[in-house]
Amino acid sequence: MLFHAVLRHADAERVHRLSFGALRGLSAVPGAAPLMRRVCGARGPDMRVSALGREFAGPLGLAAGFDKNAKGAEGLTALGFGHVEIGTVTAHPQPGNPAPRLFRLVADRAIVNRMGFNNEGSAVVAGRLRMQRARRVQRGRAPLVIGANIGKTKATPESGAVEDYVASARRLADVADYIAVNVSSPNTPGLRDLQAVGHLRPLLGAVRAALDDAGRPELPLLVKIAPDLADSDIDAVADLALELGLDGIIATNTTISRDALRSTPEEIEAAGAGGLSGAPLKHRSVAVLRRLRARAGDRLVLVAVGGVETPLDAWERIRAGATLVQGYTGLIYGGPLWPRAMNRGLARLARAAGYTSIAAAVGTDLEHAAPLTG
Repeated sequence: MLFHAVLRHADAERVHRLSFGALRGLSAVPGAAPLMRRVCGARGPDMRVSALGREFAGPLGLAAGFDKNAKGAEGLTALGFGHVEIGTVTAHPQPGNPAPRLFRLVADRAIVNRMGFNNEGSAVVAGRLRMQRARRVQRGRAPLVIGANIGKTKATPESGAVEDYVASARRLADVADYIAVNVSSPNTPGLRDLQAVGHLRPLLGAVRAALDDAGRPELPLLVKIAPDLADSDIDAVADLALELGLDGIIATNTTISRDALRSTPEEIEAAGAGGLSGAPLKHRSVAVLRRLRARAGDRLVLVAVGGVETPLDAWERIRAGATLVQGYTGLIYGGPLWPRAMNRGLARLARAAGYTSIAAAVGTDLEHAAPLTG
């Protein structure tokens, strides 16, 4: 009862700062992070996933938006996440939109955010990741798997968008395990227009060239898309990703739809504009994932995010073609032991279905389906 009272009445962003600070403090205690990782993390070779040229302890990762400035990857992986996607990071630091800008719709197990890419800028974030990686090397610890989600600075006009993304990609090239190009947040004016293939082709091409010039031609490049795209546009993005040799697609970001919510009209109006995440996004995100898999087969690594609450949700995404699965809102409502429950539940589901590994189940629901054409 106390937990739900906090969810309903406490300022969401303040609670996030306090809980994130507590996690970072706990993980800084000598020996705490390795112990937490042993208790909460994915266990055994059957949970390991090889993707994007990396080895993941398990398929569950933390979606972008939680750790915007790369301050808590140590603690977050200790909770049981196999990877952490930091950001969204922009070329220039920016405060984001005015508060309040983060709201819970508890009846829907959803969150509305209009944060606006508040972050310290890619130069600062890259420096922080570099220092964190050096400390782990000094202590003889294995590196964490960290993706970097990059977006456009709000003040940058559309004509300068490519250069904005390129600047962040160059700065993060030597400290990220993959780069995710975010063109799907609804909280930066005009950003979603970049999902149109005519805009997306030169943007992704320039980012790829920047990574090559930075000496990281092997660094995986992905694009994150919105659930609100028409099916024909989803097909076009998949085709473009294949054409350009991208490594994967993250599906999906938050939605601007407010259809079929259980919250009262007053609660929805109070939350206002922004991206909706959580349970209401579940069915559309799965539909987008299935369409991408049918279109591209196993030629792209698909990362599923949106409405992932239970091990069954993650298991459905994996069988629908996702190699990796991410959560954010599930952690907010499920609490700090949510990743542990997800990892244990996924392992049980895979064993019960007769699979010797999670990886063996990827795409099995669609393995006999013909690819989409035309």
